[in-house]
Amino acid sequence: MRGGGTGAGATPVSGARVRKAGPVRLRSDDGQVAIEFLGMAPTIIITLVLLWQCVLLGYTYTLAGNAADEAVRAGTAATGDRQGACVRAGLKDLPSAWQGDATIDCAPGAPGYLRAEVQLKVPVLLPGVIGFPIPVTGHAGAVEEVKD
Repeated sequence: MRGGGTGAGATPVSGARVRKAGPVRLRSDDGQVAIEFLGMAPTIIITLVLLWQCVLLGYTYTLAGNAADEAVRAGTAATGDRQGACVRAGLKDLPSAWQGDATIDCAPGAPGYLRAEVQLKVPVLLPGVIGFPIPVTGHAGAVEEVKD
């Protein structure tokens, strides 16, 4: 028998599905990976959002500390308007999204010592849009320069 017979020596036609002998499967696992991904997508997205928020929190702490360092450095060298020099130096390197709610205060500590405190709001997801009500605080102090 030479043509497409169904005998023992027959070869399957190209593109035809060969069915294995055994019990018939009532369900297929086609698309299982897509369904599992859709189920995990909210967890993945929430994890990424939380990680981004942690990055913003850490960056805000870094900005507050650096602004306090710059402010106290300028305040110790200033003659005259010490508070104004302190505020200008503290705001100089802050990104515009953090400048709007920044509070910078320079005050004398012990005699010959100047302290600076900078408070910044941590943005929620997007800098400059909305901030947490609890501010991040950076502190710095320096010995006043002696003027001869």
